[in-house]
Amino acid sequence: MTRDGARVGLSLDIPEPVYGLLGMALPKFIIGMIFALAIVVGWSWLDGASIGTTLVRVIICAVVIQAGYFVLVYAMIARSAPTQADRIRDAERKLNAPEVTEGEKLSARRSLH
Repeated sequence: MTRDGARVGLSLDIPEPVYGLLGMALPKFIIGMIFALAIVVGWSWLDGASIGTTLVRVIICAVVIQAGYFVLVYAMIARSAPTQADRIRDAERKLNAPEVTEGEKLSARRSLH
C-alpha cells in the first residue's frame, strides 16, 4: 500500500458508467417503458377497446420499444472507441500470432486438387 491508501500494482482507473447515446440507462428505460405501456392501456380503455385488443396493443408497443432499445444499445456498442483492455488484448494477439504473409493466409475452404 502507498501513502494514499492505493494498493501497489492495481489500476486506479475506475470506469465511469456509460449511459448510451442519449443518456439511456436501463432503469430509465424500464420506467419509461412502463409509463408508455400505461399510456397505451389508458388510451385503449378510453377508446372502449376490449381486453384482448388492449393486450395486443400493449404487446405490440412493448415489442417496438424493446426493439428500439436493442438497436440503440447495438449502435452504442458499435460506435464505442476501443478501451484500454481491448488495445491490450489486440496487442497480445498480435504478439502470439505467427507472422503469415498475405499469400499464405489460411482459409476455411480447401481445394479438391
